[in-house]
Amino acid sequence: MNKIKILWVDDEVDLLKPHILFLQNKNYEVTTCQSGQEALEELEKTRVDIVFLDENMPGISGLETLSEIKIIDSSLPVVMITKSEEEFIMEEAIGSKIADYLIKPVNPNQILLSLKKSLDHSRLVSEKTTSNYQQEFRKIAMNLSMVNSYEEWVELYKKLIYWELQLEQIEDSGMFEILESQKVEANNQFGKFIDKNYEDWFHGGDAPVLSHTLFKNWVAPEIKDEKTLLIVVDNLRYDQWYSFEDTVGLFYKKTKEKSYYSILPTATQYARNAIFSGLTPLDMEKKYPDWWKNDTDEGGKNLYEDKFLEAQLKRLGLDLKWEYHKISSLKQGKQLSQNFRSQKDNDLTVIVYNFVDMLSHSKTEMEVIKELASNDKAYRSLTQSWFKNSPLLEIIQQAQGLGLKLIITTDHGTINVKSPSKVIGDRDTSLNLRYKTGRSLSYEEKDVFAAKDPKSIFLPNINVSSSFIFAKNDLFFAYPNNYNHYVSYYRNTYQHGGVSLEEMIVPFIVLEPK
Repeated sequence: MNKIKILWVDDEVDLLKPHILFLQNKNYEVTTCQSGQEALEELEKTRVDIVFLDENMPGISGLETLSEIKIIDSSLPVVMITKSEEEFIMEEAIGSKIADYLIKPVNPNQILLSLKKSLDHSRLVSEKTTSNYQQEFRKIAMNLSMVNSYEEWVELYKKLIYWELQLEQIEDSGMFEILESQKVEANNQFGKFIDKNYEDWFHGGDAPVLSHTLFKNWVAPEIKDEKTLLIVVDNLRYDQWYSFEDTVGLFYKKTKEKSYYSILPTATQYARNAIFSGLTPLDMEKKYPDWWKNDTDEGGKNLYEDKFLEAQLKRLGLDLKWEYHKISSLKQGKQLSQNFRSQKDNDLTVIVYNFVDMLSHSKTEMEVIKELASNDKAYRSLTQSWFKNSPLLEIIQQAQGLGLKLIITTDHGTINVKSPSKVIGDRDTSLNLRYKTGRSLSYEEKDVFAAKDPKSIFLPNINVSSSFIFAKNDLFFAYPNNYNHYVSYYRNTYQHGGVSLEEMIVPFIVLEPK
């Protein structure tokens, strides 16, 4: 194995002999220079792995040398060593992207630690992360056989996300594959849990907060005393929230993080209408037949969210000044951002942000996600990039300036579908890939959660003999006709409507302005 090469630049290099001997005994190769100019000349002809750079030297200073080094090789780690504790030198050095900052006198172990942080950081983190996950793997495997409540499922799902985010940062693909298989097993078990418990949640059993109880139970108590901005981001999974949480954290501090369950189908017309109406789909159809549309009805399915919200606020006795905005294009987002100060007198401002539409720039969801996000890591990265450059972030910054409380949530998540499951229905069967409703559905029973009587889970019957089926895990429904083309087209795309941890367990975040 090649020795790691260190260039140490210090005009008092003779005083460093003990340190250099210590490093040589640890199998590092050390070259010394006594001025910035000499160091730059050395770097032009020799490749090194790291530079230790004294700040206070005759001729060009350490900071000036640092700037020149970055021009020669911007990725070369430089550790600044100085007697000075002046803040401006620290800020200049940090601003120039140094690897570390040490104040003299330094001892050999400080130097060794700095080397390991700068050069071995990735390897050490990788080894530690792998070791920790191997220990945790056994605990998660045991927990999977014992999880028996909706609270425990939230806890386990968030643990899986945590390890997914940790493991994606290291180069051990084997560990990541083990985690992926553990996620599949978790969704298998979660499907069985939903089979057993979902119907009871609507009939007096111990139930989590669901889409139709979210506003009354969690939003209403937050908006009684403070002017609030409620943002419902369409299609936002938990791991996607974590991908841009730090960016929101520049302006807001999180005071609560809770998880609620999206109702089935985990689709916008059901879940988001339920949030704003405070009603189940069955009750929406009964009470507001002019506002509710079933899958097979013509026209937009989410055109009356503001009306549903108005009726719910009245029902809850909340006399508020409020406004509702739905953002479905970049242009709409920019317009709201430019005029956001007009919301300052509202008790409640509600924004529905159609996240996938904003990503796709008017392409179909299928095209953009297939092209730009072939796996969950890429999907998170795309979310982060979108958010940092979106009008939504500008709106959040303005909300902070106005002192508004911020609530961020979503209607449901989404899952990368991998495997087809054959289904047969008549021509009136709904089109969604993760759920179907219609008459005489024929399907693989092991692949679905079935509601033969939709009213039992408070869904409307489109026809007297209609039923609903929901795909489990990462399955998607495919018809036997033109099967191979259909499967290759939709495999590895992001869909929602069915039963999975990713679609059903979603975040509810409350934040206060910094």
